[in-house]
Amino acid sequence: MTGLKQATVHIRPAGVEDVANIHVALLGIAETVGELHKMQSTPEDIRRDGFSDKPHFQVLIAEIDSEFAGMCLYFPIYSTWRGRPGAFVQDLFVAENFRGRKIGEKLLRHLARQVSGEGGVYLELAVDTGNIGAQRFYERIGIAHQADDQVHRIIGDALFAFAAAKDFGDDT
Repeated sequence: MTGLKQATVHIRPAGVEDVANIHVALLGIAETVGELHKMQSTPEDIRRDGFSDKPHFQVLIAEIDSEFAGMCLYFPIYSTWRGRPGAFVQDLFVAENFRGRKIGEKLLRHLARQVSGEGGVYLELAVDTGNIGAQRFYERIGIAHQADDQVHRIIGDALFAFAAAKDFGDDT
């Protein structure tokens, strides 16, 4: 166990060969927040949407001795108010047997260096309201809750109905 604590964390961009580990990590997050029943994505979704010619997201993989230790799934965003790019962290996961080794923090710092190196000025993320441990973690490392923002969302059938509805006076 001490050897693992001293082992070097290697962080690299994910490849298509990481799809299974990414999906297992997403299932782990869903289980942690008690929402496994809401999980709909499949490994094929991850493969198609993350590793095609036009990927919708990117992933950093953390490994210790070539073993999957965690991941950070993110995508580029842009702040019109700041006039600068950033990254939105969609999912951060550390495998249970590697927790307590600052892997999540290392993944986020790696991403922060990458973003700032590309001219970006911020990272943004959302935390489940019931995930107090994650909230404390983010606050501890300096990623503060923003009380001036509130998430609004439209999903699935509601989105499709909204998109299909005719606008008043719209001839299209």
